[in-house]
Amino acid sequence: MTINPTSQAQKRIIRYAFVFGFLFLMAFIQPTPKMPYKKAGLTEEEAALHLLNRFTFGPKPGQVEEVVKQGLENWFLEQLQLSKDNEKVRVKLSSYTALTMPTDSIVNTYLQPAQLLRLAIAKGYIDKDSVDKTDRPAYREALKKLQADYGFRPLQELQRELINQKVIRAVYSDAQLQEVLTDFWFNHFNVSLTKNQVQQLVLPYERDAIRPNVLTNFSSLLFATAKHPAMLLYLDNALSISNDNEYAKRQLKAAQRLLDLNAAKKMLAAASVTEDSMQKMDAMENQMTTQIKRRKSQGLNENYAREVMELHTLGVNGGYTQSDVTELARALTGWGVKPMYEEGPLAKRFSNTPPAQLARRGLQVEDCFLYSGEKHDENSKTILGKTFPANGGYNEGMEALSMLASHPATARFIASKLAAKFIADEPPTAVVNEMTKTFIASKGDIKEVLLTMVMHPDFWTKAKEKEKIKSPFELAVSAVRATGTEVAAPYQVFTWSEKMGQKFYFYQAPTGFPDRANFWINTGSLLNRMNFGMAIAAQKIPGFKTNLLALNQNHEPESVEEALQIYTKLLLPVANQKENSERIMSIVRAQNIDQKIASATKDTGGMQDMQKESMPDMNNTPLKSMAQVVGVIIGSPAFQRK
Repeated sequence: MTINPTSQAQKRIIRYAFVFGFLFLMAFIQPTPKMPYKKAGLTEEEAALHLLNRFTFGPKPGQVEEVVKQGLENWFLEQLQLSKDNEKVRVKLSSYTALTMPTDSIVNTYLQPAQLLRLAIAKGYIDKDSVDKTDRPAYREALKKLQADYGFRPLQELQRELINQKVIRAVYSDAQLQEVLTDFWFNHFNVSLTKNQVQQLVLPYERDAIRPNVLTNFSSLLFATAKHPAMLLYLDNALSISNDNEYAKRQLKAAQRLLDLNAAKKMLAAASVTEDSMQKMDAMENQMTTQIKRRKSQGLNENYAREVMELHTLGVNGGYTQSDVTELARALTGWGVKPMYEEGPLAKRFSNTPPAQLARRGLQVEDCFLYSGEKHDENSKTILGKTFPANGGYNEGMEALSMLASHPATARFIASKLAAKFIADEPPTAVVNEMTKTFIASKGDIKEVLLTMVMHPDFWTKAKEKEKIKSPFELAVSAVRATGTEVAAPYQVFTWSEKMGQKFYFYQAPTGFPDRANFWINTGSLLNRMNFGMAIAAQKIPGFKTNLLALNQNHEPESVEEALQIYTKLLLPVANQKENSERIMSIVRAQNIDQKIASATKDTGGMQDMQKESMPDMNNTPLKSMAQVVGVIIGSPAFQRK
């Protein structure tokens, strides 16, 4: 038989190509690793509930089964991908105009009270001599007319949109992990509505600096927050300047020369100068004197430099010194905010300055961030042992922040904080160690760090202990989601969260809210949590629609015991139903629970009717009784934990 060499060679090539191609594909197409929940003794349903408790604002009815069907790993990987708002969220947010407005437009639409007053005086709506008079209705009407004529909106409206959109997304978004992390990272890089200069900027801060970066890279988050006007004003870095640079020295010398020249002219012309000319020279003298005093009075501000080390990156035990704080503050001098308020003199002067002149002054603009080379410390600096040569400009600030973002102490601090959020107040050391290694190896990839956490056995061993306590906001949203409540008045969640101890967006300290159980739980907060459970179940919250019968397929329980069994299973899925039912029944049967509820709900607003209602007869089963049972479940310790 004759063998065709060419044919055989071709077959070998094809065979080798197939084998190598298969091996190449297999190197990249690996099966999704399985989460080690079985090692912790969890069933698939218990593991699904643990994921939902940790990475969402609470499971919706039937969601445990949905996650099991999808596959736990597939569900989590899907959550790691940033997602746009779903249709329901888009519809509910469609009338919120500020959400899509550029930051400078927000600043010029939602004016601060002082800005509105100055504008009203300047445009003749209010006589400056009558500002302090007692005719408050006329005063308010004048401001209202100014707003209507020029399209200004109340600042409270902006704050309400900020609060409402947070609630709507937390309740209805499919991208739950994104919303949970937005809440977490905002708290980590906290700014507060309590500071007047920041009030107009918190909405775009969360929208532009936090939400788009929650699942990217830690350095992206750090840069975005560091350069946002909200942070620059909140921690005063916009005020931090250096007088020890060439531009400042030239400016001061020029101002002093003009001052001296003006004084000489006044002396020489004292006998013959006109009154008008003398007034002009006096005005120029006052202007130059003010400029010199202002420049000399400004200086280094270390607030942001200290907090970015202590709270944002290295942690309080991160190995930095006071000298490092000062040196970092020097590196960040000149980092400020572009003048945005169009009626202000700085904005007009800035917009009228030719680009070439801005460049000569070392000014760089990035959206609303402004770097002013004329205010930057030009000398060399040493931060954490690294020397930054003189004349580093804007780049040395970026390099310093980049060094902090990738520092091993930062890796451990962020890993520990994420583990404390998603595992336990005191997270296991082993999983923190692995998360720290991943942070360093991946250069701060947040998704990789979270994957390391959920793939570690210690994440699952804590599942049955349920150490984490819901914050007031988490409790309110989880109750809404668990009961399938339709929310037409999202601001009610803010109102109730404040009653329970969490006025979100208003926490004044840069630390953000402490994420620990002992911060949230005390006698007063527990009573208010029970009050909230009763109020939502009994439909006592305006704008909330809860259909408990629909939750149970329109079947009304025939007894309190049956109601407990049904709704415990619905609101506390997969848990130890017998144990929970017995504990909750003991609360329901407490002889004086009606007096406790009436006392706790006194003067709470919107719940006055509940004070008139005692607990129903345990042998009676009207809808009111069912609502009371559900309210007790929501207020119970089992529902408080996650």
